Amino acid sequence: MRAAVYHGPGKVEIADVPEPHPGPDQVKIAVGANGICGTDLHEYYAGPIFIPTEPHALTGQQMPLILGHEFSGTITELGAGVTGWSIGDRVAIEPLYRCGHCGPCRAGNYNVCQSIGFHGLMSDGGMAEYTVVPADMLHALPDSVSLDLGALVEPMSVAYHAATLGEVREGDTAMVFGAGPIGIGLWFALRGKGLDDILVVEPSATRRAAIEALGARTLDPTSVDVPALVADETDGRGADAVYDAAGVAPAVATALACVGSRKPMVSVAIYEKPLTTPLLDLVMKEARIQGSLCYTSADYDAVIALMADGVYDTTGWVSRIGMDAVIDDGFEALHAGTKMKVLVDPSL
Repeated sequence: MRAAVYHGPGKVEIADVPEPHPGPDQVKIAVGANGICGTDLHEYYAGPIFIPTEPHALTGQQMPLILGHEFSGTITELGAGVTGWSIGDRVAIEPLYRCGHCGPCRAGNYNVCQSIGFHGLMSDGGMAEYTVVPADMLHALPDSVSLDLGALVEPMSVAYHAATLGEVREGDTAMVFGAGPIGIGLWFALRGKGLDDILVVEPSATRRAAIEALGARTLDPTSVDVPALVADETDGRGADAVYDAAGVAPAVATALACVGSRKPMVSVAIYEKPLTTPLLDLVMKEARIQGSLCYTSADYDAVIALMADGVYDTTGWVSRIGMDAVIDDGFEALHAGTKMKVLVDPSL
């Protein structure tokens, strides 16, 4: 079968590799669509970061690996002992490996497992015609949810998990910094939670236009005094939650200037280097920074339910390519900012 194999920075090969088959408690998936994630870009341009160069504690695998952790597909083969699933079932995959016995796992917070692994980063993943996953990673897709949307369940669950950690309620004011795929996912999640007053702060005119076309209200921080505007519109109260999906110092500083007293800034970005953070803003308002990592099965279920209700719209920000275009129309286009979200169809 064809697969996108990672060999190191700048080295992803579209190669013919052996087709996998499921072992006990595993299923084989014909991949319908696989999203290229920001993490994949970090690995391609600056890695290996998360991809192991020695055998991973949970998967035993190491570089070179088949990429791809945002994917959906159809079950084609069941391993021994698998029950509750049938060949032909359409599924989204929650690609987390966890140990089950560390402190976070015992507390029920397996998304911060101390040995966490990802299918497609710490094992051969879904940027291939077929992949094999443990059956406990499967989530059924309703008939109304396409395989393209199914491939977006993973990043949208990252955003939904972060939105939940902000502890927002109907009638609250929320702010999203960064209108990339996770920022867009935050906007959808907050809308799904009943919020109407959501401000998206984004300096890129292209990204502002994309999320505005979905119905969002945006602010250009290069032309608007964002903290002053928020203070005016909230009668000095500030935002009830702010979300950093940008990962750059100006966004963090502005977010902390906008957050209200005893309210959170939820940090869901990937930070390539340490940032200078104006912590005095937190002290003076008794505000806080809340980290957000991955998702749980509850987030997956919530996102799939919202997708079935028609909450998510891919118009204008999601594009599809074939396997042979992964480098030029995938990694390079995303890195250059000419595309926002790319789904790879292994059949093309």
